[in-house]
Amino acid sequence: MRSKRRNPGAGEPGDESAPSRPTRTAYDKALGLLARREHSRRELRQKLDRGGFARDESADAIERLEGQGYQDDGRFAEALVRSRVGQGYGPARIRAELRSQGIADARVRELLENADVDWHDLAANQLRRRYGSASADPAERARRAQFLLRRGFAAATVRILTHADAEDPDDD
Repeated sequence: MRSKRRNPGAGEPGDESAPSRPTRTAYDKALGLLARREHSRRELRQKLDRGGFARDESADAIERLEGQGYQDDGRFAEALVRSRVGQGYGPARIRAELRSQGIADARVRELLENADVDWHDLAANQLRRRYGSASADPAERARRAQFLLRRGFAAATVRILTHADAEDPDDD
């Protein structure tokens, strides 16, 4: 059962003259969350649980929202991939986030394959935005490599990008 918050300034409990505010249902809370942005089924469940709603009420609300088309894990996952690619994150980081949201591995693979992203170019752009020009200093190359690895790019991509300036001779 969800605990009710007392309205300061309202009469004592049982006072019929006090204004009564209807209690918010799990459905109302979940719909409000979905109105702001897409949420995964798992994320909605966690937020409703933290809100103090009964598990049965939460499950029913999520089922109802799914049936009405307001909640869709597929749509959530697609939006998350687009968002994270736009923010410059690599496939490993995106994969981990999707899995943490309860998206199935097969669906994650499908989304990343269909993302139509050149991961090498995305990593190169992130490196350029963050660090600017090339540097041959080994310590600097290591910092850049760690940056790309934290953002979720493959080790092979990172190796190519961070060692390219050390291996390529300068053009005249």
